[in-house]
Amino acid sequence: MISFRESLFKRDCFCYDNPWRKNLNKREKYEGADWIMHFIGHFKTITRHKILVAKGCFKLGLYYQGIMHDMSKYSLTEFLVGAKYYQGTASPNNAERMDKGISTAWLHHKGRNRHHFEYWIDYSIDKEHPGLVGMKIPKKYMAEMFVDRVSAGKIYNGDKFDQKSPLEYFEHGIGATIMCDASKNYLLKLLKMYAKKGEKYTFAYLKKDLKEDISGYDKISPFQPFSKNIKIG
Repeated sequence: MISFRESLFKRDCFCYDNPWRKNLNKREKYEGADWIMHFIGHFKTITRHKILVAKGCFKLGLYYQGIMHDMSKYSLTEFLVGAKYYQGTASPNNAERMDKGISTAWLHHKGRNRHHFEYWIDYSIDKEHPGLVGMKIPKKYMAEMFVDRVSAGKIYNGDKFDQKSPLEYFEHGIGATIMCDASKNYLLKLLKMYAKKGEKYTFAYLKKDLKEDISGYDKISPFQPFSKNIKIG
C-alpha cells in the first residue's frame, strides 16, 4: 500500500523516479551537499521555467501574468527551501514534505499565485455540500495554469517530455477531485487538445478563446456545477 507521504509525492511531481523517494532513510547524503551548487541549480531551474511560462503567456497576450509568474519563488521563504531540497528533476516541495511532513514553501507559494487551483479553494455556500471546495477559476488564470503545467513538464522531464505528459500528470494528481467541475473540464479540454493536436493548435485556440469565449466557459455560473451549465465546446 502506498503511504500517505508517497501519495503526496505523486501529487505534485512530474518525475516519479525521485532520489528522495528512493532514499528516504539516506537523507544524510543530501545534508552535506554543496549549498553553492544547490543555490545555482535551483536558481537556474526556476528561472528557466519562468522564462518558458513567460513566452507562453506572451503568445496568449497575457503579458503581465507572464512577467509576474512565480515571482514568489525568489522570496527567502520559498527560495531557501528550494535550494536546500534542490534536485533538478522534480519539485523541491515534495522533498521538503518527505523530510518534514509539510512544505512551508508550497503553503507560501499557493497563497500568492492564482494560477494554482489550490488558491481557489474556499468554503462552500451549498448547505448540502459543506466544507472546503474548489471555486470556478477565471479563464486568464486557467490559461496561465495550462502554460505552467506544460512548461513544468518540459523542465522536469527534459528529453522524455511529449505532448501527452501534461495530461498524464494531471490524471495522476488530485486536481480532478478538488477542482470545481467547470474549471476541471476546461483544463482537461486544453490538455487533451494539446496531447492530440499539439502546441501550436492549442495555443491558437486558447488565444482566441480568451478574446471571444468560443468555449462558453465565461458564461458558466460560479454558483452551479459544470454539468448543469453550458457545455464547453
